[in-house]
Amino acid sequence: MEPFSEPEPGFPAEKSSSVPQKKFCVLVGVTGSVAALKLPLLIAELLKIPGLEVKVVTTERAKHFYNAQEIPVTLYSDEDEWQLWKGRSDPVLHIELRRWADLMLVAPLDANTLAKLANGICDNLLTCVIRAWDLSKPLLFCPAMNTAMWEHPITARQVEQLKGFGYTEIPCVVKKLVCGDEGRGAMAEVWTIVESVKRMLEEQDLPTQS
Repeated sequence: MEPFSEPEPGFPAEKSSSVPQKKFCVLVGVTGSVAALKLPLLIAELLKIPGLEVKVVTTERAKHFYNAQEIPVTLYSDEDEWQLWKGRSDPVLHIELRRWADLMLVAPLDANTLAKLANGICDNLLTCVIRAWDLSKPLLFCPAMNTAMWEHPITARQVEQLKGFGYTEIPCVVKKLVCGDEGRGAMAEVWTIVESVKRMLEEQDLPTQS
């Protein structure tokens, strides 16, 4: 992966009067839930928002569910963190990404990473970015897990912990899961996630192009 560099101009997209017309940097985190299959579609839909630039941080397990060749934006993983830093004066990737992003979206957020975030564990690039996150900036998370895992009592406590940090939950939904079970635990639909990002942009009171 190339060393971290300053963001390039935002991707061109269709016009929209309801979304701020300025460059806005969104960092998408993806974890090892089967819902990571939807990453290519999620990125494609986010890039339709005018002025949006997107980068992705992936966990190693999430790589199992999508084809990196289908992701048309910069994709960072754990190895990039360690390849970038060689000495004291070198940039630290999780800090550079934290500075670059105006908003972070974690979709999907699996049960394992949910537990890590709730307890402050930062043992990979994604969790390090979130542990260092500027709490004045929005962070949205989309839980996704098996229904039995979702219904475990600890899940509700961990979700509330994240909300207590100031993060915004995009709730999971009821549907038939890939494992065959039916119930709550599926990641919110991509259109719901994208609309949530749009609403968050509108709430940022950003200047628009004349």
